Amino acid sequence: MRTGILGGTFDPIHLAHLHAGETALHQAGLDRVLFVPAGDPWQKDDRDLSPAIHRVEMLRLAITGVVGFEVDEREVQRTGPTYTIDTLASFPDTEDLFLILGADAAARMPTWHRSEEVLARSQVLVAPRPGTSLEEVRPAVPGALILDMAALDVSATAIRALARNEAPYRFLVPPRVYEYIQSNRLYAETPEGDRVVASTDQEDPP
Repeated sequence: MRTGILGGTFDPIHLAHLHAGETALHQAGLDRVLFVPAGDPWQKDDRDLSPAIHRVEMLRLAITGVVGFEVDEREVQRTGPTYTIDTLASFPDTEDLFLILGADAAARMPTWHRSEEVLARSQVLVAPRPGTSLEEVRPAVPGALILDMAALDVSATAIRALARNEAPYRFLVPPRVYEYIQSNRLYAETPEGDRVVASTDQEDPP
């Protein structure tokens, strides 16, 4: 089994995530791509995080009917900080693992918890990202495969800001994800305590 792992907070999932997953699936000859929403990502401690139930549901809505795409909830079901090495260790040793990262996250891999073990257990596939030179990635992740794909300038941060300001963002996310965000008012101003706060101890997902 050749399994791609595309982790992230997915708050929300957007078109750049999906494009990276599809490109990795085909270019690396993967059997499947798992979208793994982070539970408690330590390098995302500077902002509130939408509850996992919403992030998982948005993923399900986004990939329904896409052959080769699956949602994997092992990180949101784990207590404590989310470490990639622990996620990789939860797979059978016989399974070939491919970690799909945005170039910005890949360039920061030396700061990750037990990063050398992460590299030993998985092949890294890098999705180009605007604002991050691939020259920054190569020394940080020797042997990484750079995916040949469009570098989409889309970010969850920007989408949340657009939604909060009631500005157009419909075509940056799948239609069903847009409808879910709107109907649940996920990124509107909400009362204190209506969101969960991320912890302070893990690498930044793609």
